[in-house]
Amino acid sequence: MKTVIKRLVFLTTQTTCFLAIVAHSSNNQADSYSQAQLSSKINVADDSVVFPDDAITRTIQNTTQIKRISTSDQGDLPNQYQESQQRHYSESDFVNGGNLNLDPQFKDVDIKLEHKYHHFDQMTQYLRQTTARYPSLTALYSIGKSVKGRDLWVMVVSASPYEHMIGKPDVKYIGNIHGNEAVSREILLQLINYLVTNYNTDQYIKWLLDNTRIHIMPSMNPDGFEVSKEGACDGAQGRYNSQGYDLNRNFPDYFKQNNKRPQPETEAVKEWIKKIQFVLSGSLHGGALVASYPFDNSPNSLFTTYSHTPSLTPDDDVFKHLALTYSTSHAKMSKGVSCQSSQTSFRRGITNGAEWYPLTGGMQDYNYVWYGCMEVTLEVSCCKYPPAYELPKYWEDNKMALIKFIAEAHRGVHGFVFDVAGNPVEKASLKIKSRDVGFQTTKFGEFWRILLPGMYKLEIYADGFVPREMDFIVVDEHPTLLNITLHAAKRWQHFPPLVTNPPKPILQLDGQPPSKDALNFPRSK
Repeated sequence: MKTVIKRLVFLTTQTTCFLAIVAHSSNNQADSYSQAQLSSKINVADDSVVFPDDAITRTIQNTTQIKRISTSDQGDLPNQYQESQQRHYSESDFVNGGNLNLDPQFKDVDIKLEHKYHHFDQMTQYLRQTTARYPSLTALYSIGKSVKGRDLWVMVVSASPYEHMIGKPDVKYIGNIHGNEAVSREILLQLINYLVTNYNTDQYIKWLLDNTRIHIMPSMNPDGFEVSKEGACDGAQGRYNSQGYDLNRNFPDYFKQNNKRPQPETEAVKEWIKKIQFVLSGSLHGGALVASYPFDNSPNSLFTTYSHTPSLTPDDDVFKHLALTYSTSHAKMSKGVSCQSSQTSFRRGITNGAEWYPLTGGMQDYNYVWYGCMEVTLEVSCCKYPPAYELPKYWEDNKMALIKFIAEAHRGVHGFVFDVAGNPVEKASLKIKSRDVGFQTTKFGEFWRILLPGMYKLEIYADGFVPREMDFIVVDEHPTLLNITLHAAKRWQHFPPLVTNPPKPILQLDGQPPSKDALNFPRSK
C-alpha cells in the first residue's frame, strides 16, 4: 500500500513553542502556513491536512507497532518482536537486534535510585525495573554488545517511547565512552529517573517528553568501567575497551584517515546513528569541566600535534550556542574552572575541540559530518571516578544543563518534503546555503536543523525531482515550520546533487611551537 501521508503537519498543545511563521519559496509558491491555517484542518483539495497531536499515530499508515513481550519467570530478556499486520514506525525499524523489554516481575516495584556506582548487572536491573514501572514513558533496547558481550543499553524516555512521533525530534546522550570516566554513567541514570518521576508534576518536563524522544545510553564502554577503580581522578586504567582501543578515537575521520581497527562498540553506535536521524547529541566525559564543540580535528593535525588553533565548522555559531547553553546552565562550568594548575582554563566554560587539542577519530565530528547531527562533548567532572559520596553534588551541578541542552533540538527550522501527490520524499538532501554540511529527510519526509535567529536559504535536492530553494526566517521564540513540495523532473532533465561536505578549513597557524600545557593535556575527551 502506498504511504498515505498528505503533508502531515501538526502543532503541539504548547503552541508558544511550535508556532509557524510564513516563509517564501524562491519560486513564490506558498509552501509554509500561517498560524491561523495551522490551527485548523486545511481543505483536502489543497493537498494539505493538519492533524492534532493525539490523532497522529492513529492516522499514519505503513508503520510498525511493537507489542510488548513479557519476559519469562526467570527474567530472560526478550530478543524478538511481535508485530501487528499493520506496520508502525518504531525502534525495530532501525536498531538491528534491539531488545525492547517489559518485565512483569518489576511492574509494582518501588524504584529508588541511589547515588552510588552501578556496575553492569545493577545498571541493567535498574533499567529493566524502570521500563516495567513506567511502560508509557520508557522503552529499553540494546544496540549491540561490547567485546565481552555486555549489552549496550539505550533507554528511550518520551511520551511515545515505542513509536516515532511524526515531526518531533530524536536526541541522544551517550555516557561512559571512556570506562574510567564514571560520573557520566551515573548522572545519565539520574536523568532517566528525574524525567520519569517528574513527568506528571513538572510542566516543563511534560512538554519536553511530549515533544521529544530522548535516547539515553548510560555506558558505551561497560567493559572498561568494570576494571576501573573508584577514587582514581586521573590515569588510564579502564579508559579503553577490553581490546585496548580508545572508543573516541575509533570513528571515521573527515580530515585524516583513521587506520585503527573498528571495535564492536563503535560499529554498534555507527549503525545506530545511521538508522535514527538524531538532531542533537551530547557525549559525556570526565577529567575537565568544559563543553567542547567541533571540529575536534584539523588539516594541520597531519603536520603538528597541538597548535591551539581552532578548526571551525560552517555551523560554528550554533555549536558555540549549544556549548554555552550547557556551560551557563551548569553550576560551575561557565566560570572557567581549571581542574589542575597545569590545565588550561576555558573562557565561559567552552572550547573548540581542535583548539584545546586535536584528535583523530572522534565521535562528535563523525556525527556532524556524516549525518548532520550536532554533537557537543560535555566534560562534566574534574575527577574521572570520584568517591561515590560525591555523586549527589555532580548530579546537582549538571541536572539543569542536561535538561536545557535537550530542549535546543526545538530551535531553528523543521518541516516536511513531499511530492505533488502529497507523498513524503525520503532521503532528500538538504543544506543551508553557505553551510556545506548537509542533512536528509526521514522516511516520512521530515527534517530538522538547529539554527540561531536570522534569514536563511534552504537548498533541497532529491533524485528524480527538480531542486528547490526556499528563503525563510528563524526567530528566537519558536521554530520555523516549512512544508516543501518537489516537482518530478522530466526525463531529459538532470541536476547535480548538493555538495554537502564541508570544505577543508584554511587555518592560520601562529607559527609558535606547542606550549608545555598542550603537551601535558589531560586524557579526557
